[in-house]
Amino acid sequence: MSGGCSISPPEAALAWCRQLVKQRAGNFYWGLRLLPEPRRSAMYAIYAWMRQADDIADDDVDQAHAREALDTFAAQTEMVLSGLPFGDTHMWRSLAWANQTWELPHEPFFDMLQGQRDDLSGRVVETSDDLLDYCRKVASTVGILCITVWGYQDEKALALAEQRGIALQLTNVLRDVGADIASGRCYLPAQDLRSRGLAPTTLAAWTPPEACEALVRFWCRQARDRYESSAPLEHMVSKDCRSTLQAMTAIYAALLDRIERNPARVCGVPGVRLSKLAKVRIALKACRRKP
Repeated sequence: MSGGCSISPPEAALAWCRQLVKQRAGNFYWGLRLLPEPRRSAMYAIYAWMRQADDIADDDVDQAHAREALDTFAAQTEMVLSGLPFGDTHMWRSLAWANQTWELPHEPFFDMLQGQRDDLSGRVVETSDDLLDYCRKVASTVGILCITVWGYQDEKALALAEQRGIALQLTNVLRDVGADIASGRCYLPAQDLRSRGLAPTTLAAWTPPEACEALVRFWCRQARDRYESSAPLEHMVSKDCRSTLQAMTAIYAALLDRIERNPARVCGVPGVRLSKLAKVRIALKACRRKP
């Protein structure tokens, strides 16, 4: 399956999205740079939408206002994805172009927004299923949109993209354990903590260390298993987009490597990170791999 047609891209709007990605995309930027045009610009447009949704949900000052703003944003998104005229901001113009060009599936956008609503509700991540469901909503959705733009041939790619998204989000959760707890959230399941005699505060303090390490290593294994089981995805997307998938995966896998070498690092603030140089090296290595 592949997409793309001859609709003229909104150049100024896409340039704005490109700058936004450069400033704020972090780990995604270095992989997205490897995409050929116009797929690269389409991913910049989708990222700009995701960034806006995240910024709305991150409104810690007034959560009631954030929930209302998310509902408004969802309604605006429905209009744009349905081909109705709405607004003239760079973000909406870029998303409208990407949607018209690649016939983006609508469900991932609204599943992602539901994940943001769940976050705003303050609902405790109680079980493993709760965590995996959250990962599907906020990350597997991204995977589905990515492979839609990149192009794929085998329908099995959809299920593999879901698993790859879960692996990436589990890595995100692990790298930010300490920072999330400091801000009042813990994404590791409360049930898992209790079974090891832990609470978010004791996990953040890394005490007792044996129980904390066992918990972190368990979820590292869950992420690692999903990276491995979704490996065939790299040969299902279009050849000229494979280096991007490889680079993005390698950057997150490198973060997971760091956590596995020293699990206690997850309790640092801001969390486990890679340097810009390390990300560039990973991207360059992905460029040199044969498709």
